[in-house]
Amino acid sequence: MKAVVSIIMGSTSDLPVMEKAARMLDEMEVPFEMNALSAHRTPQEVEEFARGAAQRGLRVIIAGAGMAAALPGVIAAGTTLPVIGVPIKGMLDGLDAMLSIIQMPPGIPVATVGVNAAQNAALLAVEMLALSDGTLAGKLAAYKEGLKEKIVKANADLAEVKYRFKTN
Repeated sequence: MKAVVSIIMGSTSDLPVMEKAARMLDEMEVPFEMNALSAHRTPQEVEEFARGAAQRGLRVIIAGAGMAAALPGVIAAGTTLPVIGVPIKGMLDGLDAMLSIIQMPPGIPVATVGVNAAQNAALLAVEMLALSDGTLAGKLAAYKEGLKEKIVKANADLAEVKYRFKTN
């Protein structure tokens, strides 16, 4: 089994957030790898990773970082693969990380999900991969149908909740 998605985090302190991406990829049966790389503490390793990612068979990179959050952008600068940035809540409730990730210069795009939204990053990666993988597209459709069913059930449960002035 060869990884097609790489989950990168600035340090293992980001694991509680980034493991949500790992769980989603696992559920969708998408082979992935996980590593810690720091744009500031291991810049040479980040550059080597980015340059060699496509040749190693990776197709999408999910990069989570907090505070200055340079990691997704540095990776995107060194690869032609799609990079999805996950701003991680630290200082300023993650606003600092989010702004660092979304303010990329022209020519270096990084898709960005919400603060701590690693699960959505994994789903976006799955959507990208599903464009050329019918089996994965089917799993994704079933997952999204399951989301709909949860809301339909929640609404049915709410219909049973009684208040004196509730009209439905």
